[in-house]
Amino acid sequence: MGKDYLYPPHSIAKKLLPWTFYAVLSLAIFRLYLYPLHLYFHSASDQLPHTKSLIITSSSSASSSASSLSLTSSSLAQEKERADHDDETPCDYTIGKWVHDKMGPLYNGTTCGTIKEGQNCITHGRPDLGYLYWRWKPRLCKLPRFDPNAFLDFLRNKHLAFVGDSMARNQLESLLCMLSTVSLPNLVYRDGEDNKFRRWHFDAHNVTVSVYWSPFLVKGVEKSKTGPDHNKLYVDHVDERWAADLDQIDMIVLSVGHWFLHPAVYLEGDSVLGCHYCPGLNHTEIGFYDVLKKALKTTLKTITERRGSTGDFIDVFLTTFSPSHFEGEWDKAGACPKTTPYKEGEKLLEGMDVEIRHIEVEEVELAKENAKQFKGLRLEALDVTKLSLMRPDGHPGPYMYPNPFANGVQEHVQNDCVHWCLPGPIDTWNQILLEVIRKWERQSRREE
Repeated sequence: MGKDYLYPPHSIAKKLLPWTFYAVLSLAIFRLYLYPLHLYFHSASDQLPHTKSLIITSSSSASSSASSLSLTSSSLAQEKERADHDDETPCDYTIGKWVHDKMGPLYNGTTCGTIKEGQNCITHGRPDLGYLYWRWKPRLCKLPRFDPNAFLDFLRNKHLAFVGDSMARNQLESLLCMLSTVSLPNLVYRDGEDNKFRRWHFDAHNVTVSVYWSPFLVKGVEKSKTGPDHNKLYVDHVDERWAADLDQIDMIVLSVGHWFLHPAVYLEGDSVLGCHYCPGLNHTEIGFYDVLKKALKTTLKTITERRGSTGDFIDVFLTTFSPSHFEGEWDKAGACPKTTPYKEGEKLLEGMDVEIRHIEVEEVELAKENAKQFKGLRLEALDVTKLSLMRPDGHPGPYMYPNPFANGVQEHVQNDCVHWCLPGPIDTWNQILLEVIRKWERQSRREE
């Protein structure tokens, strides 16, 4: 017999059939692995009808081939248009979390000469320095590192004034420290107890930066050791110690809140409205929320009308309330002992902190509407309440004084759990301030 009869035709087919089946199956699986796009896109679009595809094609035809999945000139224009729209959309800096930052601050307690003694935590011997290595990361946008050169360029030939209580001063000194990394400020004016009225000049950019002490923004008589033990506020009259200089100010940052917690009597016109925590006085207790609202309304209305009527440009910021973090007695060790930030959702904004912030944001929004009748007025709430709430580790605590435990832990240790260490979390406020200014400048260029 010949060799052909050793392997009949039907026998060869039987042997090859399984191998052919496995080969075809393998090719099919390989094809699905490499080209699953149409199956995926159809199922995804069926389940998520509002999802925007990241790949834009020039044709919606079902016959479009895979090679057409590329950006055409028209789709690039659409992308640019979307980017422009995103640029106009305001960034919500209030939503985010604190994340580790290896770079740390721009300055320290020895390189900046304008830090108030009570906030210089490093030179006062605070042993833990981990609080310096965090940055605020907004959830839906980026917050760039502070650029002191850019800030000075934006403020060239202008006068920036911080007006308010000690938180305004705290924010001012943070800004001065960050700007001094590229240009040293010259102190050109000082007046008042505890340097409550000061002015600096940055010669290279002709930028003036001032601080005005005005803990209520409206006219007020502060309590004193030799006089009444309560404050007196005139809610319908602005404090002229700063308002008299409005025609010389190009940008103003307002900051109030904590002094409204103190005992006070409130007047409007010649009438006493009531008081806050005034036992022994024949006045009605009315709290301070409505009074704060009236004071802010008077302040913003005065700025708007005085500058709006002249047609002069002015930018107005109101820094929202910064919560304190006392966890125990203010004069005991461990009053604000935290050494790390709260995680997102770990600490809720509530009670008085919510109410004060709400009043401040609301009054700014109402002032924006009023300012629309004038040209050259821009207003914004610098909303730092939540991000500040999440930093219980950023206060001086006992290190408001040098080396508080050099002789051991004493029975009485004064703590500052209100103001912020410099450098510290308050530097972030000025990062956001710069980004709002940057956004305004972009808008101005587009309108020209």
